Amino acid sequence: MTEKSAADIAYSNGDFIPDGESYPARWAAAAASFRAGASGTLGLRYGPSARQVYDLFVPDRPARGTVIFIHGGYWLAGDGSVWSHLAAGPIARGWAVAVATYDLCPDVALPQITSQIATLVSVIAKARPGPIVLTGHSAGGHLVARMGDPKVLPDPGQRIARIIPISPLADLVPLMDTAMKGPLGLNEVNAAAESPRRQPAPTCSVTVWVGADERPVFLDQARWLGEAWHCPVVIEPARHHFDVIAGLSDPNHLLTGAVTEGTVPRTWRSDLQT
Repeated sequence: MTEKSAADIAYSNGDFIPDGESYPARWAAAAASFRAGASGTLGLRYGPSARQVYDLFVPDRPARGTVIFIHGGYWLAGDGSVWSHLAAGPIARGWAVAVATYDLCPDVALPQITSQIATLVSVIAKARPGPIVLTGHSAGGHLVARMGDPKVLPDPGQRIARIIPISPLADLVPLMDTAMKGPLGLNEVNAAAESPRRQPAPTCSVTVWVGADERPVFLDQARWLGEAWHCPVVIEPARHHFDVIAGLSDPNHLLTGAVTEGTVPRTWRSDLQT
């Protein structure tokens, strides 16, 4: 077995989370249970490939707008079906929720995934009325942050109300030192170009969310984006990389409030600490 480098260890979340290997099965079970009782449509297409689909869940009243959630997995793994239950919080507050899947590296290049998510947002904007909120976790946090670049996604009619990257990878240059460099097809040019931290701040509201018990590099990545974009960084106590997203399943959780209402808990904001 090849020994992990220091850089690989730094970004290895599961190795440092108690019972970390159990989380994928737990997420999948919660997602399946939610889908069994939810209203909406599964497998809506936004592009030509088999993975360019999204599941749309709707509240029992006219929706206030649409939340789009993008999953993580280092752009190498996962699909939207594992995260359906995270729609529960926003739906209870009257929002529709689209949970998306996208093609993975190395089958496609990382910039192609960014383009796919831009297409997804455009398709949903044409199909759904009202404001749009973008949120995503880890690699998904990176992808929603990339949507703040008008060169990637011109925002028709200023429909995007806010972007909430959760534990985002804001700078991909450090990943050049990891084993992911090859599968992701990273080089000096595209690693910098695909790094939200190195792009201008969006014109819409942005709040970065991260768990206090995450790997130090993820706390760094969150702070880097907050510093670059001069936006709030919320560090949620007692949360690690695998449970920092759990709040989205609870309509009363502060993360759901940040997504649906744009509220930011001052007591958790690292950028207000002196």
